[in-house]
Amino acid sequence: MTPEFFTRLSEQVASSLGTSVGFSDSLLQSAAVIVVLLLVRYLFLIVVYWQSKSPQIHYNYKRYSAQVAFVMGVFLIGKIWFEGFQSLATFLGLLSVGLALALRELLTDLAGWLYIVVRKPFEMGDRIEVAGVKGDVIDKRLFTFSVIEVGSRVGAEQSTGRIIHIPNNKVFTDTVANYTSGFPYIWHEIPVNITFESNHTKARSILLEITNETVEVYVEEARKSLQQAQESFMLKFNILTPAVFVSVGDNGVRLTARYLSPVRKTRATEQEIWLQILERFQNEKDIHFAYHTVRVRDIEKQDGSKP
Repeated sequence: MTPEFFTRLSEQVASSLGTSVGFSDSLLQSAAVIVVLLLVRYLFLIVVYWQSKSPQIHYNYKRYSAQVAFVMGVFLIGKIWFEGFQSLATFLGLLSVGLALALRELLTDLAGWLYIVVRKPFEMGDRIEVAGVKGDVIDKRLFTFSVIEVGSRVGAEQSTGRIIHIPNNKVFTDTVANYTSGFPYIWHEIPVNITFESNHTKARSILLEITNETVEVYVEEARKSLQQAQESFMLKFNILTPAVFVSVGDNGVRLTARYLSPVRKTRATEQEIWLQILERFQNEKDIHFAYHTVRVRDIEKQDGSKP
C-alpha cells in the first residue's frame, strides 16, 4: 500500500464522514495502530501456545500481553492525535491535566497497578485482606485485582466461592494484609472454658499435650520458613511452640491454647484439637466444661417456714 493510497482513502473517509482530511487521516492511523497491535499480540500468543501447553502460562501471557498492548496503544494513538506538539513530555502534561478530574479513579487504579507490579505487595495465589475483604488472589489487571473470598459468610478460613473485584487504588487507601508472603503461618487461639470446681492444672496440661501433638509437624517447618523470611523482614519470633494461658471469666476458668498454624489449615487444626479435647475431658471426672447456668437456693427460716 502506497502513501497515495492512504491519501485517497483519507479523502474518501473525510467525504463520507463530513470531516477534514487531517481528522480522517488521524482516524485511519489510529485504526491501523489498533490492528497492528492486535495482530502482533495474536502472533505472539500463537508462539506461546506452540512452545508451551501449560494453561497457567497461557493465562499469564494473555493477561500481560493485553496490558502491554493497551499501554502501547494509548501512547501511539496519543502521539498521532497530538503530533503537533514537539515533545512527548508536553503531550503527557496536557493529557494529564485534561483527564485528571474526569479520569481520576482510573488514573489512580493505573498507579496502583504499577505499584502492584513493581513493589509486589502480593502475588497470584497469596491470601490477603484489603478493604475489609479477605481472599486468595486469582487475577491482577490494569484497573482491578480479583480475589476468591475467604471467611465472611461461612465464618471460617475457607472459601465462600464468591469472586470479589477490588480497584487497584485500594492499595494506597487501605492497609494490605498478606497472610502467606514471606511467612505463611499465623498464630491461632482456641479458648476452652471449664468450671471453677474443675482441676484446671490437669486440664491445662492435657490441653497443652493435645496442642503439641497436633501441630508439632508444623513447628520445624515454621522455623525454617522464619529463617528465610528474616532475610527480607524484621521478624523476631523467639518461641514457635504452642502455649496454654489461664484466665478467669464470669462462668469459670478460661484456658486459651495458642499455636502456629499454616494459613489454610487453621480450621482443620482447630477441629482436630477440639475432637481430642472432647474425648479426653469426657474421661476426666474432675474436669467439666463451663456454660451459662442459673443457681437457685431454697432458703428456710429458723422456724422451718419459707420466706
